[in-house]
Amino acid sequence: MLFNLKKFIANLLMPLPALLLLMGLALLLLWFTRWQKSGKALLSLSWLLLLLFSLQPVADRLLQPLEAKYTTYPGGARVDYIVVLGGSYTFNPNWAPSSNLIGNSLPRVTEGVRLYLSQPGSKMVFTGARGANTLSNAATAARVAESLGVPRSDIVILERPLDTEQEAAQVAKLVGQKPFILVTSANHLPRAMRFFEAQGLQPIPAPANQLAISSPLSIWDRVMPSAMFLGHTERAVYETLGRLWQKMKSGNEITPD
Repeated sequence: MLFNLKKFIANLLMPLPALLLLMGLALLLLWFTRWQKSGKALLSLSWLLLLLFSLQPVADRLLQPLEAKYTTYPGGARVDYIVVLGGSYTFNPNWAPSSNLIGNSLPRVTEGVRLYLSQPGSKMVFTGARGANTLSNAATAARVAESLGVPRSDIVILERPLDTEQEAAQVAKLVGQKPFILVTSANHLPRAMRFFEAQGLQPIPAPANQLAISSPLSIWDRVMPSAMFLGHTERAVYETLGRLWQKMKSGNEITPD
C-alpha cells in the first residue's frame, strides 16, 4: 500500500501531470469564477514552465549534476557478480525481447552485458518484481541478456524487490561482502549507491543510460521544445524527489554530489 501511494504521489509531481493539473485549475478559474487575473497568471506560468522544461539547455542543466558523479566503468577489478537494477518494462511475448525493456531498462542491460563479457566466469544478477505483467522485470531483462548471448547458467534472477531499497537488501543476501559491479542509470546511481552502501555492501558504480548532452548540438536542437528533453527534466525531478524521500527515511543529511 505504501509503495503504491509513494508511486502515485511521485508520478503526480512529475512535470507534465503537475503542469497539466495547474493548467486545468487555471481553466476552471477562467471559465467558472471571477478570478480572471489569477487564472490568466496561473495558465501563463504553467505554459512558461512547460516550455522551459522542454528545452535542452534547461533540462540537461537540471540533469547533468546527477549524472556527473560517476564516469563509465573502464573495467579492471575482477568480480563474481554484475548486478543490473530493474527499470521500466512491459511484457509481450510476440515482441522482440529488447522491445519489452522501456526507456532506462535496455541501456542498463546492454551495459551489463558489455561488462559481463569483460569478466569471464562472472554472473549477471537482474532485479525487479512482476507488477501488472505476467513476467517479472528481472525475468524480462534476463531474456534480453540471453538473446544477446549470456548463458542462462550465468544469470541470477531476483524478482521480489519492488524498489531500490529492497533490491539492495536482496542483493546483500546473495553477494555478502564481495565487491560487485552495480549497473543502473547514471542519474539513478548516486541514490542507488547510498542504498547499497547502507547494507554494508561494496558496489562498484557502473553508470548506464547517460542522458544529459554535453556534446555539440545544432541550434535547432537547443531552442526547439522537445518531448525528449521534457523527459530529461522528468528524470531530474524524479531523482530529486527520490533523494528527499531517502533523506526523510534515513534521517541523514544528503550531501551535494
